[in-house]
Amino acid sequence: MTTDTSQPAAVRTEDLVATEPPPGPRLPLALQTVLFGSFRHRWLPRLRRRYGDVVRLRIYPERSVVSLSDVEHIRAVFAGPASVFHAGEGNIILKPAMGEHSVLLTDEDVHLRARKLLMPAFNGAALRGYRDLVTGLATAEVERWPEGRAFSSHARMQSLTLEVILRVVFGVGEGPRLDELRTLLSRIVDVGPVDLIGWHNPGLQRYGPWRRYALAQRRVDELLYAEIADRRRATDLDSRQDVLSRLLTVPGEDDRLSDAELRDQLVTLLLAGHETTATALAWAFHELARDPAVLTAATRAADEGDEKYLEAVAKEAMRLHPVISEVARKLTRDVEIGGYRIPAGHTVMPSIALVHADPGHHGDPARFRPERFLDGGPPAGTWLPFGGGVRRCLGAGFSLLESTIVLRAVLSRFHLAPDRPRPEPVRARNITMVPGRGARLVVTARHQP
Repeated sequence: MTTDTSQPAAVRTEDLVATEPPPGPRLPLALQTVLFGSFRHRWLPRLRRRYGDVVRLRIYPERSVVSLSDVEHIRAVFAGPASVFHAGEGNIILKPAMGEHSVLLTDEDVHLRARKLLMPAFNGAALRGYRDLVTGLATAEVERWPEGRAFSSHARMQSLTLEVILRVVFGVGEGPRLDELRTLLSRIVDVGPVDLIGWHNPGLQRYGPWRRYALAQRRVDELLYAEIADRRRATDLDSRQDVLSRLLTVPGEDDRLSDAELRDQLVTLLLAGHETTATALAWAFHELARDPAVLTAATRAADEGDEKYLEAVAKEAMRLHPVISEVARKLTRDVEIGGYRIPAGHTVMPSIALVHADPGHHGDPARFRPERFLDGGPPAGTWLPFGGGVRRCLGAGFSLLESTIVLRAVLSRFHLAPDRPRPEPVRARNITMVPGRGARLVVTARHQP
C-alpha cells in the first residue's frame, strides 16, 4: 500500500520537511507559567486568535510546550506511535503526587501492563456491580443537603465522590485509617498553581504550605502501606471485588505488583477518580440552576428514569466546562505539525478547552444545551474530556455512570436555584478548572411532606 504525499499529513513523524518552530509569545518563562497556571482559560484563546492552531509556550517545569487546537492535529497525535508521543512523560507535573509507577506517569510496555491490570475494575460487568453502591451513597448524601440556604455543591460532590472511590478501591468505608485518609486526601487535592511549584522544588518543601503538603502526603503513604500490608494477610481476597483485592490476586508472577507500585496506582485512583467527577457534577448543577428550561427537562428525565438525557447533561457540563483543559505528550523524536518542526524533548499539548469552545465544532458553544449529545452527538473527535487514543481515561464509563446516578438522586428530590444570578468564575485548582465560588446552590424539596 502506498501513501499519497501530495498533501501534508496532519502530523509527520518521518521525512520531515519543516524547519521553522511554531510561533508564540516571547514573555518570560515565569510570567507565562503564571498566566497558564491561573488564567489559561482566558489566555490560550487569545493566543490562538493571534498565532493560530499551533502555539509555542514556555512553562515550568516542562519549559517548551506546544499548544494544539486543530482537531486533525489532535486526532493524529492521539493515533500516533506511543513510542513517539509519551503521555507519561507529558504528565510529569503529577509525579510527586501520583508516583513514578502510576498508570498516568508510565509509557509504552510499562503503561500497557498497568492499564491491563486496572481495566477489569472498570469494564462493563464491574460498572454494573457499582450501580447499587453509587445509588445508595448518592441517596444518603442528598438527604443531608440543607434546604433554603446556600451551600457549595462542589464541596458536597467532593465528599460524595471521594466516598464512592474509597469503597470501590478498598471495598469498605469504615475504620480509623480510612477516616484519616478522607481528611488527608481532601487536603492533597486542594492545591493551586503556587502549590504545584513546590512539587518540583524540594527546597521549598521545608517551608510553609509546601511543608504541610509534604507532611500530609507522607502520612497518606503510611496509611496506604499499612492497608496494603493488612490486605496481603487477608485470607478471602478471591471473594472480594474491590480494586486493591483484584490487584493482589492477579495471576502470573510477572503481573504481581510491589507495595510501591500498588501505592502509586491506589493514589492515582483515589485522587483522579473523585476530583474530576466531583467538579463536572458541580458545573452541571451550576448550569442547571441558571437555566429553568434545561432544569425542567432534566427533572422530568430524573422522574422518568431517562438516563440518556441525564448523561447528556453530564456530557454537556464537561464540554462547556472541561475539568482538565488539556492533555500532554512529550516527544521522543522530532515531529512536524501544521507545517512547523517541533523537536524531541518538547511537549505537545492538545487543548480540550479550545476544541470544546470552537463554534466550528459546537454550534453556539457558550450555551448549555444537553440536546447536542442526543441523536448522534457532536462530530467525532470534538468532545475530549477523557482524552483520546490508547491513553483515554480508564474511568470514563465509571465517571458517566456515577454522574448520571447522582443527577437523578438530586433532581428527583430537589429544585435547584443559584445563590445569585451571576455565573461563577473559573478558578484553577491543582490541574483542574473549578467553579470559583464552589457552584453554590439553594435547594428546596420538590415534594413537601
